[in-house]
Amino acid sequence: MTSDPAIAVTGIACRFPGASDASAFWKLLLDGRHGASEVPPDRWTTDDWTNGSDAPRPPSRFGGFITGHSNFDHAFFGVSPAEASEMDVQQRLILEMAWHAIEDAGIDPTALAGSTTGVFVGMMSSDWTSMAMSSPAEMTPHRGTGGGYCMAANRVSYHLDLHGPSMTVDTACSSSLVAIHQAASAIRAGDIDTAIVAGANMMLSPALSVFYAESGLASTDGRCKPFSAGADGIGRGEGIGVVVLQRETDAITRSGLSYARILASAVNHDGRSNGISAPSMWSQIAVLESAYARASVNAADVDFVEGHGTGTVLGDMIESRALGKVLGVERSRPCLLGSVKGNVGHLEGAAGIAGFIKAILSIKNRVLPPSLFADAENEALGLSGKGMRLNDSIAKLPRTPIVGGISSFGMGGTNAHVVVGSPTDVRSPSRLSGTSVLTISANDDSALTSNVTALADFVDGVSPDRFNQIAYSTNIVKTGLRSRIAVAADTPSQGAAALRRAVLLRSGTASGRTPAPAFLFTGQGSQYPAMGRALERRCPVYSDRLREVVDAAADDLRPHLDRVLFDEDSAELVARAAIAQPALFAVQYALSAAFVDVGVRPVAVLGHSLGEFAASVTAGALTMSDALGLVSMRGTPMDSAAGAGGMLSVRADVSTIVAHVELDSTLCIAAINGPGSTVLAGATEALERAERVLAAYSPKRQRVTHAFHSPTMEPAASMLRASGIRVPPNATTVPFYSTLRGGEIDGADLTLAYWSEQMVRPVDYLGAMRALLADARPSHLIEIGPNGVLTTLARDIDTTGAERLVPMPGPASAGTEFAEVLAALYSQGTDVVWAPLYQQQHRTVRRLPGYRFDHDRHRLAGKPTLRFRSNVPAVESILDDTAVGAAHGGVSAESPLFTTATSVPDELDLETSICTLIAQLGGFETGEFTRSSRLRDDLGFDSIMAVRLGDRVNELLAPTPPIAVVDLADNLDTVGNLVDFVRHHTRTYPHTVILEGAN
Repeated sequence: MTSDPAIAVTGIACRFPGASDASAFWKLLLDGRHGASEVPPDRWTTDDWTNGSDAPRPPSRFGGFITGHSNFDHAFFGVSPAEASEMDVQQRLILEMAWHAIEDAGIDPTALAGSTTGVFVGMMSSDWTSMAMSSPAEMTPHRGTGGGYCMAANRVSYHLDLHGPSMTVDTACSSSLVAIHQAASAIRAGDIDTAIVAGANMMLSPALSVFYAESGLASTDGRCKPFSAGADGIGRGEGIGVVVLQRETDAITRSGLSYARILASAVNHDGRSNGISAPSMWSQIAVLESAYARASVNAADVDFVEGHGTGTVLGDMIESRALGKVLGVERSRPCLLGSVKGNVGHLEGAAGIAGFIKAILSIKNRVLPPSLFADAENEALGLSGKGMRLNDSIAKLPRTPIVGGISSFGMGGTNAHVVVGSPTDVRSPSRLSGTSVLTISANDDSALTSNVTALADFVDGVSPDRFNQIAYSTNIVKTGLRSRIAVAADTPSQGAAALRRAVLLRSGTASGRTPAPAFLFTGQGSQYPAMGRALERRCPVYSDRLREVVDAAADDLRPHLDRVLFDEDSAELVARAAIAQPALFAVQYALSAAFVDVGVRPVAVLGHSLGEFAASVTAGALTMSDALGLVSMRGTPMDSAAGAGGMLSVRADVSTIVAHVELDSTLCIAAINGPGSTVLAGATEALERAERVLAAYSPKRQRVTHAFHSPTMEPAASMLRASGIRVPPNATTVPFYSTLRGGEIDGADLTLAYWSEQMVRPVDYLGAMRALLADARPSHLIEIGPNGVLTTLARDIDTTGAERLVPMPGPASAGTEFAEVLAALYSQGTDVVWAPLYQQQHRTVRRLPGYRFDHDRHRLAGKPTLRFRSNVPAVESILDDTAVGAAHGGVSAESPLFTTATSVPDELDLETSICTLIAQLGGFETGEFTRSSRLRDDLGFDSIMAVRLGDRVNELLAPTPPIAVVDLADNLDTVGNLVDFVRHHTRTYPHTVILEGAN
């Protein structure tokens, strides 16, 4: 029989009694501890289950309870406090645990939007729903959506914008294992590639505890003792478990993110057995045989079974007999048996996923934790004669591959068994090298601080050889939210320190427009030996692009380029235009192309003299090879030009210079670099005279070999024109600002005649820069060259606040600056493509700490809230609809909110009144939102709340003609837009009645 395709278990998140996360859960298991405790006072008291003299049999005072279940970061999920307070606590916990499990799988949860990812939830009860729906008079819209079983899965699909199947499965105690089976079946069928599977159970009411007591199924001490001589019944527990399942691919195998593989699964039903609540051995045998047959696993190869193990005498007996019939074959060592219920209790609908998580953690760690109470095995079960041994201590799992099974049986007769095995073990070796960027994002600045701190603590403990992979993982998993920070670093200690420093220095989240950088390409004179070598050694994307252009050079030029770019002892070559100019072009092309490769695209480009060649390639006007040919042809005649002369920079404008010196064929303006920065070019004697005359304007001789951009260059320009070199310019795809023309030109104008004229005419950097700033309005000016020349010149120009960034700041460059620029751009809103920044060995996703939710924002009740009443009619009508009172951050029910007035309001009154309505309906505190807050995404105003808000706004405006609901809905994007829309409506239809804030 052919086995089913393997499915990888890539992500886990859980909260079980005594364990707040998967790491704590594993430690609890290894330590042989349990999470049982007395019933917390916020759950129930004796009065909740007694009824006079006819009181039922009392339930146990003990059980497995989790803590912190009332905490929920409603703002993170775009849920208003009013709605959050009326949601089943299981829905709230599943949302948070699903996010953590997806992150644990090495996936950015926001990246799943629009995918066919499926959500499958196992639940058999909802105390919240039973309590919230018990009184029709207390019903609210949010209670309806907050208590539905289907919503446990649908909430996850809605928040993450998932388009795959979304369902809640109820097969009693086997619910979550059946949900795993359903998810695996959907993956195998090709319906989906990824599934999020959850199991949930919360004990907010004593109802089921009383049922177990009345049925004689309850343990006397509230604890399950699976397969033990002391087994005396069920001890209840609660918790949430979530796993991520994915079709096993080469990428998942290489990443090492798979905890284990699902080899096969099977589900059946007892049919008409000896009672609807009694287990059937024959059906359990059938489901076991089916699962192992589908997995093509021999019974003798099963290393362990995570049993259902409720600790009831009848249940344990039937289950052990069924297991013995299937696994009781000749084997080299017994199959180990245990049940997690001894640690956390019977989690009912979540029982299956609790056992499943224990099993896959055991496979990943290659040890099986002890099963509690196993030291006193129930001899009547005869496990040794059935090929099994109750696991009473930590047991190594030596076989490769490991095979285990998980059983779960529902009270109504639905049985499930899942076969799991070792993941494909492919090592991903790594060696520390290069500069990496650590990224972290959060829902807002407050949450960002705690998440950055958590990441810094984690990075501090990372092995240096894993650091690049950890950084890459943050780029893949932690980049999708609005508020974000990035830092560049070479080592874990540097990264942790930089993260902590970034938190201290951060003044607020970047807002407004996404960064729109302009690229400024440096001219000749910025070169130096081995320019860019530090970056080439540390940055694969730059190194690859640099090698591309060097390899494209002519055979006689290539060795010189290699020496200039990589050898410190190349000063003589760097001074030669025929070598320096192609080398500068190579650096500029590689740097610009590297930025584009990582997703940083310019809104405009500008090149200073020689820099225009690489700028034209970035603009799409020339190909790299055509531009390189031009540059190579340009430099040679410059080297041989007679009467070389020189250049002189002066801190004065052109009119001042003209007033002091006479310009002629021996002395001319070569460059206008700023409002008070001009460069002269000419013969040596003429420059010396000008230097004396302009002594008051800080003249400075330039370190150049020729009088560039002067008539001296005309012979070289003539040679370039006469060469007939092929120049097929194209239309620009990025605006190109010419420093020859002083403004934007099209790529079709970049002819051979243009490039020849450019050699002898002055550079109008000031005019081109002013045009670029006016037209493109860049947010950043990025220097594309080996030194920070043009960004320095831009200091004297009004750049309208554009930030200057230098990714290669001269000979002292450490090679980290390119990554630092990327970090700065990402922090301010650029979506960077990170993979090219890393070597292939580093492009492996590793597990990271889960998102730190902001639980201090609101602490919501663990049970349905009580209603609030007011003797003020306007207040009461709103509170009746929202069931929100002072306890949930809303306006106090004792404080009048509105009165009626008969004067036309001013606009401040109107805005205040609308914002007060929003606060009431959503249960927000004063000042918790602003005009820019998005009503749907930030404040949770769904269609139901939008209709109710429309009704209240129209009541507010009466007797003005009402606003149509559809028109109001079209303006519900932000609070400010809604206020402005209503304000416009009031100006169109003046009214005389307004509800105003009362004193």
